[in-house]
Amino acid sequence: MAGKNETTGSKAASAAGKVLANPKSSAAAKSAAASALTQVAKGSGKGKGK
Repeated sequence: MAGKNETTGSKAASAAGKVLANPKSSAAAKSAAASALTQVAKGSGKGKGK
């Protein structure tokens, strides 16, 4: 189970962005991608929040 401090990596975030941009993506895929993007770390860009 994911811990509270876990974040989505940059490669996963990039893939999630592509899913959201694709009009042919299913609603379930878009929901999962949006969920992943809410967990992206903010700050240094190295996967750790400030």
